[in-house]
Amino acid sequence: MKMTLLGTGTSMGVPMLGCSCAVCLSSDPRNRRLRPSAWIEVGDRTLLIDTGIDFRQQALRYGIRRLDAILFTHSHADHILGLDDLRPFNQMQKQPVPCYGREDCLQEIRITFRYAFPEKHSHDLPHMQLIPVEGPFSVFGLDILPVPVVHGSLSILGYRLGSMAYLTDVSAIPEESFALLEGLSLLVLGALRHKPHRKHFTVEQAVAAAQRIGARETYFTHMCHHLDHQETDRSLPPGIHLAYDGLSLEV
Repeated sequence: MKMTLLGTGTSMGVPMLGCSCAVCLSSDPRNRRLRPSAWIEVGDRTLLIDTGIDFRQQALRYGIRRLDAILFTHSHADHILGLDDLRPFNQMQKQPVPCYGREDCLQEIRITFRYAFPEKHSHDLPHMQLIPVEGPFSVFGLDILPVPVVHGSLSILGYRLGSMAYLTDVSAIPEESFALLEGLSLLVLGALRHKPHRKHFTVEQAVAAAQRIGARETYFTHMCHHLDHQETDRSLPPGIHLAYDGLSLEV
């Protein structure tokens, strides 16, 4: 199983529009961060975690030619607004794409993309099969465990797939969710910046959570322009790293 991080930035991406800070002007490609999403390959089957605003650009950049399922963490714009670009996959695969998420997330998708749910479907619309997540489930033989986390005032989902887990947009991990994250080989975890934020872990909070979870390797994602890749990565404890767009991780 391989996970490629398609985007490791925040909702505004890095560089941020109108900003001339050192990170936004950096020539280090690891400081260029598209909106957050992950692509998972299992044999010849593939799934996405979230379809961010940059999904079309990411699919072209990394050669995504098939899409068998989507897991949604929550319904914020930077996680769902690329959904219209399902259309080529629908046309090539001649079927709807199964989309999994909390019922409240799926309801927001129905509202945001209401044109995609007519009484009679048309080939020029994105075609989705919305499937509520209420507990562990399986996609093409891959067991998936939803992991409840807190994002500000919202309850959202991370996902565990085998010994790999992806948790973005996290401000707290409920006690019962730590038990779902035992024995990980790989953890991808949100870490926005050093300054506190009510909706996201700081780097320091993410380090503390990562050390408690104890995955063999942890990579931080959903980073804003306040974090220079080289400087921040060098400051992290052993086994904890800053991710970057295009990073591929195998389990």
